[in-house]
Amino acid sequence: MPDVTQSPNSPSIVVAADVVPKGANALRPGDFSKGKIALLFLVLLAIVAIPILLNPLPPISDYINHLARMHIIATINSDPDLHRYYEIDWQIIPNLMMDLIVPLFVRVMNVYLAGQLYTLLSFVLIISGTMALHRRLFGRWSALPLIAFPLLYNDVFLVGTMNYVFGIGLMLWALAAWVALRQHSRTLRLAVSTLFVLGLFFCHLFVLGVYGVGLLAFETHHLLTAYLRVRRSSGRDVARRALRSLVLDFVLTGAPFLVVPPLLMMSPTRGLWDYYWRLHGKADGLLMVIQAYSPVITSVFAAIAVCAAGWAFRRRALSFHGFGWVALAVGIVTYLALPRVMFDTYMVDLRLPIALAFILIACIDVDFRSRLVQLSFAVVLLLLVAVRVAEVEVTWSSLSAGIESFRQSVELLNRGAKVAVAYADPDGGDSLRDYGLVHADCIAVIERSALVTTEFTVEGKQVLHARPAYRSRVDTVDGTPPMIGSMVRVADRPGADDDDYWARWTKDYDYLYVLFTSPNFANPDPEHLTEIYAGARFILYRIERTQLTAASKDVR
Repeated sequence: MPDVTQSPNSPSIVVAADVVPKGANALRPGDFSKGKIALLFLVLLAIVAIPILLNPLPPISDYINHLARMHIIATINSDPDLHRYYEIDWQIIPNLMMDLIVPLFVRVMNVYLAGQLYTLLSFVLIISGTMALHRRLFGRWSALPLIAFPLLYNDVFLVGTMNYVFGIGLMLWALAAWVALRQHSRTLRLAVSTLFVLGLFFCHLFVLGVYGVGLLAFETHHLLTAYLRVRRSSGRDVARRALRSLVLDFVLTGAPFLVVPPLLMMSPTRGLWDYYWRLHGKADGLLMVIQAYSPVITSVFAAIAVCAAGWAFRRRALSFHGFGWVALAVGIVTYLALPRVMFDTYMVDLRLPIALAFILIACIDVDFRSRLVQLSFAVVLLLLVAVRVAEVEVTWSSLSAGIESFRQSVELLNRGAKVAVAYADPDGGDSLRDYGLVHADCIAVIERSALVTTEFTVEGKQVLHARPAYRSRVDTVDGTPPMIGSMVRVADRPGADDDDYWARWTKDYDYLYVLFTSPNFANPDPEHLTEIYAGARFILYRIERTQLTAASKDVR
């Protein structure tokens, strides 16, 4: 059995050893069998897959934009319009995993199905990685990590951070592999960790940082527990001599990360250095772990978690691995220190809590003790997942009408058109319920091979770029689209020299989408714009160059 230490003041909180010896994986009375765990995993996965499968274009903020890039990468050599507008510049960028995987799927399926498969694969990686890490920490398979299922739909996912979400799953497997190899050859352990560091680097730089936080926490716990164990069994002098080897192991844990600085030096991402820290919003970042759309459901989830933990605590059935306590402490310090913006990327700090939550779930163990407790756990978990999925699906269904309306408007565009995007509301896109509309215009890239001003083409963040002839007509810094009023004012000054990419919109584009319009929104510039489609909170206009030419002649 593994070493176990127990606080006399808190007898039900058990701190297990960091590495479980072989043979410690026998089932305890009341444990779920492997078959039951596998069955419950498959049932829960089938439930959480429902919104993904029923919504090929889910109302996730950046998702459609990413999907359009996948389509371009997969078809640019066979689509003359996309080839005219865009180019792919493969570089060392820590944000590539989706770009590497999804275009391969597109070879055998359409891009919408490929996106669904990638999303579900990310979910599978996260849950299985949580289970694998728990297995390595406690020495047996358990159904307890399945409580991570309701957290798959969280605010970070709904923003559309698809590479980061995939990276969370890979990071959990990386930690599980590290723990599994902890008693094996140091060379093997470091070699495997190096491979994971490379994989995580190309997932997302920040999820690689989470892996570093996890290793720091695990090795700190291992160093302390190993030193104290040797000191208790062999005395202070032997422990002092053993400390050298333990410290060396601790320091060498960072060796695989030495490949990161050279990669960053070769990456254009290094030129995006930016730093903005703020305390405001840190508390909201914690809510993002369990929050989706309904504050009521979020509160219910939190209450059930507290009650379940209290029940297990009172019955001395709850164990929390010592690694988890250190990870929590290191995670809190890291979270407070992280900036809001880094490498021109927003939500840097707000991404950490959800990744840390899955690590901490892997550190929890519960003695189910009886079949009744097993059944109660399974029923409650199924209900929680069903409620979360129902919350998401009901919301997505209500928003899907707007996305389908947008898709219908795209059919009116000429193939290969040039499309500009503007906002009617400066606060548009801030609400979770607006997320589906933020990048819906990128459907035109997939369906009509269009040039769209909002498609992500940021140097150092994406391998996709507009070709030089069109680069001045698109947003290359991932900014907010212009307000329609600003565009109209520029149109009233033809020939004005303006640095904004949209300054010559009456000449450079064929169509204009105005997003986040009100029901009584009126044509802001009838001289240059002809409405051809009015949808839910958006209007599609055709830009009339002939009217502009005629007006110019009248002036002369």
